[in-house]
Amino acid sequence: MSVIRAGLAIAAKDVRVELASKTALATAITFAALVLVIFNFARDPAEVKLEVLAPSVLWVTSAFAGVVALNRSFTMERERGAIEGLLLAPVSRSAIYLGKYLANLAFVLVVNAVLLPLFIVFFNVAPSSALGWIALLLGLAAAGYVAIGTVLAAMTVRTRFADLMMPVLLLSFLIPPVLVGVLATTRLLGGRPISEIAGLVQILVLYDVVFVTLGFLLFPATMDE
Repeated sequence: MSVIRAGLAIAAKDVRVELASKTALATAITFAALVLVIFNFARDPAEVKLEVLAPSVLWVTSAFAGVVALNRSFTMERERGAIEGLLLAPVSRSAIYLGKYLANLAFVLVVNAVLLPLFIVFFNVAPSSALGWIALLLGLAAAGYVAIGTVLAAMTVRTRFADLMMPVLLLSFLIPPVLVGVLATTRLLGGRPISEIAGLVQILVLYDVVFVTLGFLLFPATMDE
């Protein structure tokens, strides 16, 4: 079985399991909605401008909601003692990584797909082409931190405090995409030309390439430990 076919099969299995339980998605979406509600009612429109606060709220909420979704990456296998069975399957470690990565990325993108409309409603963001660019930025950022998050989830899944360690380890890797995303979103909501965020988009693309490549290189050794 090819790496891509095996990876897609593993991803489909994880998606079916999550759709049956809806634990990670429901938790992450509820968390994101609550954070937006809190910041929306805490903000004084007369004192804090939309373009000042909104980008930070959006990106911090997206990042932490993504961490919540990623934290269950290998939970089902751990709870049911199926990690060894997954490793004994006649597929390469790269296929396992690809499957887990695609499933995790799908979960995070779904969370962002719910988060962005809620953000538009709560912060009264006017519809414009900027929203399409913001959605692209969220997707690019997710592609990178999900790649390293999948590796960290595999590293910590067999430890005693896996649910605590993985988010802590991942936080440092979230800083670059969140900072870039906030800078780009601030310019977009401020009505600045798209050309001003071209360099920031390139940084996110480079971030994705680096961490997806590292993920494929590091994951086999991680699972063999």
